[in-house]
Amino acid sequence: MSGTDFGTEPDAGTVYLVGSGPGDPELLTCKARRLLEQADFVLHDKLPGPKIIDLLPDDRRKDVGKRAHGDRTPQSEINELLVQHARDGQSVVRLKGGDSFVFGRGGEEAEYLAAHGIPFEVVPAVTSAVAAPAVAGIPVTHRDHASSVSFVTGHEDPTKPESTVNWAALADTGGTIVVLMGVTRLPDYTDALLEAGMPAETPVALVERATWPNQQVATGTLETIVDARDSVGIEPPAITVIGDVAGTRESVVEFLANESAAGASDSATSTRE
Repeated sequence: MSGTDFGTEPDAGTVYLVGSGPGDPELLTCKARRLLEQADFVLHDKLPGPKIIDLLPDDRRKDVGKRAHGDRTPQSEINELLVQHARDGQSVVRLKGGDSFVFGRGGEEAEYLAAHGIPFEVVPAVTSAVAAPAVAGIPVTHRDHASSVSFVTGHEDPTKPESTVNWAALADTGGTIVVLMGVTRLPDYTDALLEAGMPAETPVALVERATWPNQQVATGTLETIVDARDSVGIEPPAITVIGDVAGTRESVVEFLANESAAGASDSATSTRE
């Protein structure tokens, strides 16, 4: 199905696919903040963070993320809501955590909108895949440690018959691996990397709710990070950083001025050997 199937809706409003960054309102782009202030309606998940969601008037927003008891708004319903509000002539913001085009389904929503003749604009953002490690004092690349970085989802489409992530190939890259949405499956992919020959002493860090007031960090090795996760109590949403760069945190954390990251370091448990 292509945009020519419907043609452009003559009176449709515009949908803005907006990334909110990792959660700190000060890391919203100027354009994202302006669009949120001007939007007729906002469809958001919980990942933008409480401080950003609190900026939105209750009568102009709808939570379409995960709710109590594990209920979720189906993506098909979100797509229809975007089209419905736009066809009513409204300016609509679809607000996602991080960048909407990095494991944020922004590409799927863009295709759906185009197929239904709805004009849309993509508003890039600071991706959590880079920002979360950074505020914890971890660069995803470093001249002495990593010349490449791979971004991987830890939560693939459950309808897939098997994982499409080649963990064995990633183990051979020699660069940094950043796993998004991978807290629950941490034992699975750390075991896969170990089986593929990645050294057990490879540094690993977990950064939960980066830039939020309740940010937490846990550090360890490929062999010990599951115990570190459980000791600190890391829960989703969190980013996993695997590779030598994760070990650089120890040399900088004492002087790290990021307020939330400095607070998180007090609760972090290091199980490196």
